[in-house]
Amino acid sequence: MNKTAYFHPALRIVHWLMAAAILAMLFIGVAMVSTVSSLHSVLVSIHKPLGVMILLLVIVRLWLRFTTATPALPASLPAWQRAMAHLSHWALYLMMLAQPLIGWAMLSAAGYPITLGNGLVLPPIMAVNNDWYAILRPLHTWVALALFATVMLHLAAALLHALVLRDGVFSSMTGIRKP
Repeated sequence: MNKTAYFHPALRIVHWLMAAAILAMLFIGVAMVSTVSSLHSVLVSIHKPLGVMILLLVIVRLWLRFTTATPALPASLPAWQRAMAHLSHWALYLMMLAQPLIGWAMLSAAGYPITLGNGLVLPPIMAVNNDWYAILRPLHTWVALALFATVMLHLAAALLHALVLRDGVFSSMTGIRKP
């Protein structure tokens, strides 16, 4: 593998686009389930296509991750921190992939279409089934909460590397050379 100090520019763009989309999605999801006003339908109409966009972006991101060189973590990091960094990244990838699929399956089980606009409707990925809906609905919530917690830990670690350690980890994803 080639030694590199920065992630591939396409991977950096997808990373930051996904960061914004996931944070927006988490807040839209909370607002969506917290209101019975007319705003609910607007939030749902944003939530579904944004979830599909995140699903497509995570697939692109995984492809980029496996086909481009990635910078190594600093040798100064203890082994347990390197292991936690790798584990948390794979947990993020798993949840970013699973969450939209769970949502899609949940809506399919409930018999609700996923409309993306302009008459584009995704096919259901499972048959209508109230028992499955009863499982998938809380699972969608729990994965969202776990994703939010993991994203916050990821953000805290990124800020630690950027502001305290200044070891190049943060700049490898921003592309900004450290002074």
